[in-house]
Amino acid sequence: MDRFKILNITMILTLFTACGSGNLSESNGTNPKSQTISILHTNDIHGNYMPFKTTTGSATSQTGDPGRDTLINFEKEAEIGGFAVLATAVKEIRNSRGKENVLLFDSGDTFSDDLLGNLTEGEAVIQMMKQLEYDYMALGNHDFDYGRERTEELMKLAGFPFGGANITDKRTGKSIFDNPYIIKEFQGVKIAILSLGYHNTHLTGNRDNMKDLEFRRGNEVIKEYLPELKQNADIIVLLSHQGTAIDRLTAEEFSDIDLIIGGHSHDVIAKPEKINNTYMVQAMADAATLGEISLNITGKELTGVEAQNHFLWLSDYEKDPEMEALITRFREPHREHLEEKIATAIDVIDRQYKSESAFEKLVGNLLRKEYDADISFQPGVGYGVSLHGEVTREQLYRLIPHSPKVATLSLTGEQVKATLEQTAANQKPLDKYEVVGGLLQSSGVSYTLDYAKPLGNRISNVKVNGEELLPEKEYNIVTHTGMLNGLHRYDELGKGKNTEKKDIQLNEFTVEKFKELGELKLPENMGEVTIKGK
Repeated sequence: MDRFKILNITMILTLFTACGSGNLSESNGTNPKSQTISILHTNDIHGNYMPFKTTTGSATSQTGDPGRDTLINFEKEAEIGGFAVLATAVKEIRNSRGKENVLLFDSGDTFSDDLLGNLTEGEAVIQMMKQLEYDYMALGNHDFDYGRERTEELMKLAGFPFGGANITDKRTGKSIFDNPYIIKEFQGVKIAILSLGYHNTHLTGNRDNMKDLEFRRGNEVIKEYLPELKQNADIIVLLSHQGTAIDRLTAEEFSDIDLIIGGHSHDVIAKPEKINNTYMVQAMADAATLGEISLNITGKELTGVEAQNHFLWLSDYEKDPEMEALITRFREPHREHLEEKIATAIDVIDRQYKSESAFEKLVGNLLRKEYDADISFQPGVGYGVSLHGEVTREQLYRLIPHSPKVATLSLTGEQVKATLEQTAANQKPLDKYEVVGGLLQSSGVSYTLDYAKPLGNRISNVKVNGEELLPEKEYNIVTHTGMLNGLHRYDELGKGKNTEKKDIQLNEFTVEKFKELGELKLPENMGEVTIKGK
């Protein structure tokens, strides 16, 4: 029996009734016509086109993280995800629902953050998305990692539109690529899909890649587009890369939006969260899940929503042969480089986002030793798959895909304290739109962070290598060039003295040192950060 005709009680939602944005339509006094439109959705693929093995704890940057507001874990240890099984799932649903009744969207951060992504400048995943016939994509903050021009080239290659209504191209004064929304019509019913990018994109990557772009808050832009959308469509969907916290604010402010399909925060929202008249969903990340939404429409009114997330366990799906052939074609020229063995992870070396990360701690320890530094600082990064077992070059590059160079400098104790206060402000600002990045990842400095205290006074008990931090003393810092440029608002690093940019990329440094280690174990200095008042 077709698995998508079975209601799995652990994954599917019972029918919700809702008031849509359109008006009930009747014809000659007869009952209005009913139809069901299916929307499939992914988000935050981050270049992960291959399956990966989960753990029941910290399998990815956003699972098993005690710092998250909502804890997420996989239910078992097994292989999951990848485009070959994603293709199978999409095809099965299209066959079951009728392809003409199915839309396929992505909420951004799709084609970079992977070694093959770098080697093909995003083309590998975009060709896979093209083969799957996506209909529309909202631009995430990592979708400019190869520059605006390359993003436009990839959109033309994809054959479907990329959009971000709140991303303005300064050269034209219009939204980027002039695709702020699309409208799809089904038997007389018009569905508008408005896309929003991440408003703090300029703080999360290389600013040279987006120098001609302006990023605005989504709520400001929605106000501008809503009258036009209400006039031209019956149902309004928001394809968002704002993160769940901001999507909630959007739902509270705009009751005319029927559905928000989210991204950026890697949340699992299968049973739609409802705020006022607006439903919200999100489908995790890393091509591990496929979201499915059924819009039940009577006349021109949205009368019900059903939703579920399909976890793409390899034990449940056959690999699609056409997609597998495409993947093989892209991998083959680079296979030896991708699959080069670097080390073996004896323990699970995870990346965490909102709390201390074992991976960054391990790398930070190696940096401190190599460059005789007191403290290492690295940004809190919200993508990546944990290392366990054999570690290949491509697995390592999932965690450090980009190419900032190692940098050393000196900061006063006062500047170190200000940097730590900045991470506290980044995580829990007074204005939720100001949230950016994850917890600053450090080694060599211990401290207590209390979110219950006022901004600017959240950091206490700071010690460097066991000794109390002295405001006037200068400390040797090792970091990378991205941090020197104000990534995640860490401006103090750019003000340091004796700054020296080394001639080695951080990822290549890590490859060399992991090879020397051979075996990777959990760092002994985990627990340098104590977090209170979550």
